[in-house]
Amino acid sequence: MTAGRPGAHTPLLDPMQLETLTISLQDHIATVRLNRPDKANAMNATMWQDIRLAFDWIDGQAEARVAVLEGEGRHFTAGIDLSMMMGIAPQIQDACDGRMRERLRRLILDMQDTLTSLERCRKPVLAAIHGACVGGGIDLICAADMRHCSADAYFAIKEIDIGMVADVGTLQRLPKLIGSQGLVRELAYTGRRVDAAEARELGLVNRVFDSREALQAGVRDIAASIAAKSPLSIRGTKEQLNYARDHSVADGLNYIATWNAAMLMSEDLTKAMMAGKGAAPQFRD
Repeated sequence: MTAGRPGAHTPLLDPMQLETLTISLQDHIATVRLNRPDKANAMNATMWQDIRLAFDWIDGQAEARVAVLEGEGRHFTAGIDLSMMMGIAPQIQDACDGRMRERLRRLILDMQDTLTSLERCRKPVLAAIHGACVGGGIDLICAADMRHCSADAYFAIKEIDIGMVADVGTLQRLPKLIGSQGLVRELAYTGRRVDAAEARELGLVNRVFDSREALQAGVRDIAASIAAKSPLSIRGTKEQLNYARDHSVADGLNYIATWNAAMLMSEDLTKAMMAGKGAAPQFRD
């Protein structure tokens, strides 16, 4: 893999080559960059698979404690590549209608899983969004742990405008992110554009930065703060937050009791407790 922008990050010496993404790793921060700038980072079939490969790799890479997801070029992503949509029919073709529908269902489930890889990754994923983030891009960022954007960013659930129902995560995750069924329904039914200021007001993004450069610097500062914490505790916190989102309070409390019964008495706890005032503890990956 190579770094997306020369000199920006240390390139990885890894045999896995991704066609549509670049990955770099520096100071425990993995940076994943969508890299089809000439196509506004439209998500073709290869990119969907590359996303899963990238975040599965980050999950298993001990040195990577946190990930930042960015886009190369003018836009974060224009969403699903329409040429991919046109290629679905021949891909699932079968003389038996039942088998054809089964193939389509399996294809959709696999696409869902490629984005769920961000959620499944034990390391926090921070999305840094500039320019357009539409269609499949909304599905993608909803699977991240947090989202920040530059002032020029805009968002839209565009699937309705091509006559389809969004099917890889937006309708399931977005209501839990912004907490308003009415607003999600408005955005999903109309496909209207949401600018950066409204995205912040809705709670879709944590913060709006004045420029793309300020966005990248600001998100990297947040990532660095996360990377300095106990990696074991960060991984456990993500596990608990994901679980609590989808379960009752009682279930979540039971799970964290079991989790900490197993994980609490760690060397990270000892190091943090023994660190002197103002001294930052140093943790193993």
